[in-house]
Amino acid sequence: MPSKTILTLATALLLALPATLRADTVIEKGRAIFNTNQHAVVSVQVVLKLSAGSNSREYKQELTGTVVDPSGLTVLALSACDPTEMRRRLSPENKVESEVSDIKILLEDGTELPAEIVLRDKDLDLAYIRPKTKPANPLTAIDLAKSAPAQVLDEVITLNRLGRAASRAYSASVEHIAAVVQKPRTFYIPDSSMSATTMGSPAFMLDGSVLGIFVLRAVSGSGGQPDYTAIILPAEDILKGAKQAPEAKGEPEKKDEPKPAAEPKDAAEKK
Repeated sequence: MPSKTILTLATALLLALPATLRADTVIEKGRAIFNTNQHAVVSVQVVLKLSAGSNSREYKQELTGTVVDPSGLTVLALSACDPTEMRRRLSPENKVESEVSDIKILLEDGTELPAEIVLRDKDLDLAYIRPKTKPANPLTAIDLAKSAPAQVLDEVITLNRLGRAASRAYSASVEHIAAVVQKPRTFYIPDSSMSATTMGSPAFMLDGSVLGIFVLRAVSGSGGQPDYTAIILPAEDILKGAKQAPEAKGEPEKKDEPKPAAEPKDAAEKK
């Protein structure tokens, strides 16, 4: 083989080597993030009641939620939990009323934790939910205080819990930051490639720090049509809401009905 050809092949291999090493590094760090944080991602079963005039119906769906406190405080995308809320704000003529009638946090071991929405942030598209009763054991949660910003073209690791057809398996994806928006507030635009990432999924930097959570941003577009895009809301914004989230009201206590007083023995005998 001519020396020139050998030199060309060697150069090509050397150029390809950094990319290969980079890919291996992302995979290793991604797996470490997955193993550490996967159980902080939960399935949330939501029953939504829709009504328009005299007609009403219920829909049951499973969403992705991120546990942000061991007590069970979990964050969802409000637009996924109650999609009519955003539609009503953007289209006032929309007369469909909605009510979240039931919420359950589904854990890996099959435990179902009845929960309730304790805080809604319509501007940030966030719904904070808590279990109605304290979990028997603390839940795995991500630490929103350990966060970091991202830059354009940064690779981030996202976690998700798949649907029933996939046995609610935990999954991970590698996403890229396509844009960083700084006004009116900072948020990140992921690229448009297809992956298992859904609304409510957390995103991590490669060093394991939390970047944020996927939500939906919508504004009124031309002709009154809303314009939607998926964004990653920074962890620090979510943490502010988490600190304000109240405790769950829980199930109302059942009071024992008073029992009728027993009749005196003598009176009973006279009857």
